[in-house]
Amino acid sequence: MVGITSGSYTLGPESGRLLVKTTRTGLGAKAGHDLTIEVTRWRGNATLDIANPANSSVTVEIDTESFEVREGTGGVKPLTDSDRREIKKNIQEKILHSDRYPTITFRSTRADGTPESFRVEGDLTLVGVTRPVTVQGLLTEDRVRGSATIVQTQWGIRPYSALFGALKLSDGVEVQFDAGLAPEQ
Repeated sequence: MVGITSGSYTLGPESGRLLVKTTRTGLGAKAGHDLTIEVTRWRGNATLDIANPANSSVTVEIDTESFEVREGTGGVKPLTDSDRREIKKNIQEKILHSDRYPTITFRSTRADGTPESFRVEGDLTLVGVTRPVTVQGLLTEDRVRGSATIVQTQWGIRPYSALFGALKLSDGVEVQFDAGLAPEQ
C-alpha cells in the first residue's frame, strides 16, 4: 500500500464526502424516495499507527444544519426542489433537532484490523444521546472509505413517517464516507 504512513491526518468536505443513505418501508413505500443526503460541513482527525492499529484513533464532528438532499430514487414522481427543502426542514426540526443539538460527534474507543480491512468502534453522540457504533472501512493509497449503520431508535429518534404512517423511513440508515487523508499541518 503506497501513500499511507503512520501520523495525524485531517478529514473534511474539502477532500471527501460523508453521505447518509435512507430507505423506505411500509405500505406506502412506493410513494416515497430512497434518499442520498450529503453532510456538507464536517471535520475530523485521524491518528494512524499502521504497525499497531490499536493505537489509532479518530474523531469527527458534524454540523446538523449541513444535510443536503442530493438524490431521491424510486417514488411515484421525481424529487423536486420543493421536496428537497421540505426534507431538509424535517431533518433539522423533527429528526436532528438542530436548534438544540447543533453537532453530531463520533469518538473512537477501539480500532483493529489492517489498512485493507479495519474496524473502528466508538461513541456516537446524536440528539444528545451517546451510544456505541461500529465503522467498517479500508485505506487505499491516500483515501479512507467505509460505512456504518445507524439504527435511529437506539438514539431515541422516531423514523420519519408520512401518509398516516403508511410511508416510513427504515430504522437503519447507512452512513458512508470516502475521504482523502491530508497530513495535519
